[in-house]
Amino acid sequence: MQNVKTLVAEVLNEAADILATGRSAARVKVGITLLGSEHGPLEVLAGAEQAQRQLPDAEVVVIGPADIETSLTKVVVSDEEEAHCAMDRMLDSGELQAAVTMHYNFPIGTSTVGLVVTPGRGKKMFIATTTGTSSPDRVEGMVKNAVYGVAAAKAYGIQNPRIGILNVDGSRQVERILTELQSRGYKMNFVSSSRSDGGVVMRGNDLLAGTPDVMVCDSLTGNLLMKLFSAYTTGGSYESLGYGYGPGVGDGYTKIINIISRASGAPVIAGAIEYAAAMAKGNLVAVAKQEIGAAKKAGLDEIARPQKKDQPAAAAPAAAPPKKIVSKQIAGIDVLDLENAQQLLWSKGVYAETGMGCTGPIILVAPEDLENSLGILVENNIISGK
Repeated sequence: MQNVKTLVAEVLNEAADILATGRSAARVKVGITLLGSEHGPLEVLAGAEQAQRQLPDAEVVVIGPADIETSLTKVVVSDEEEAHCAMDRMLDSGELQAAVTMHYNFPIGTSTVGLVVTPGRGKKMFIATTTGTSSPDRVEGMVKNAVYGVAAAKAYGIQNPRIGILNVDGSRQVERILTELQSRGYKMNFVSSSRSDGGVVMRGNDLLAGTPDVMVCDSLTGNLLMKLFSAYTTGGSYESLGYGYGPGVGDGYTKIINIISRASGAPVIAGAIEYAAAMAKGNLVAVAKQEIGAAKKAGLDEIARPQKKDQPAAAAPAAAPPKKIVSKQIAGIDVLDLENAQQLLWSKGVYAETGMGCTGPIILVAPEDLENSLGILVENNIISGK
């Protein structure tokens, strides 16, 4: 009788938690692409199988070559491009609720929120953000990163996440803007540094101790931090700790795609799948929409937008040529030139899209347009001709 009462109590508690947090009780499907790792597909598979053992409320689906043997559900593909196409298709159709992959091109305005375990206190801390770019402007990007970090933390189950701003260039401007957003009605819970002088700007000690729930920084710094936190015990070639670079979050972004590195080992891959499943259960897309909407209502677009003075009037934007499937990447473009590069190619009749690769901003074009596009960008000094 006591066991029945205990079971009923647990069910009621779970139901109350679902109602309070919006988290789903349904079993979620998380896909993982196996190709592209520096450690080979079997290392990725080991992480996937480890995650499945640890996640009874999730189903892990592997997307990889035919010769991989596993008891997990498998979708057969021949290369990375086909794997991403299959992953996107399954996310769009609802066959997957989340996915984990390497080297994914997020649109400008979307960036990923990483999750680490800090060495000082063994505490989980979100790094906002770690790949992609929220804005070509550093300060505006960091302000948006703060909102994205709050969304990820709330979807993870932290109802009132504590925010800290890493002491990097622009941190004081970010602090002023976030404080103004708070005064206009956007709820933020700032934490004070563990150092004696306090303040919302975090020091290196706060990184190690995990003082905030969400550490706000620019994506390049966040990417570096992820590599340090995940591989400081291994010398850097094998990421063994943490939960990966996290899900892409952005205004209007509707997929849950968590990023891992080509250097990520099985433990991080398992953690990344666990993190992706938690984002699906916590309904990240809806939470992010709510948080970004609340920040916009408080004036995000108005007060975070970079102030441009004495700029000449902008030329009329070029119309986009007919859309094509773009699979070829052009790298080596400064983020500040990315939109100009796209507009230039459009003005020449070349359809192009912008994105962020693992090494920075990229332009995506169709294979038949690659040579012409390279020539146009070199001729206009947007990329080097070397």
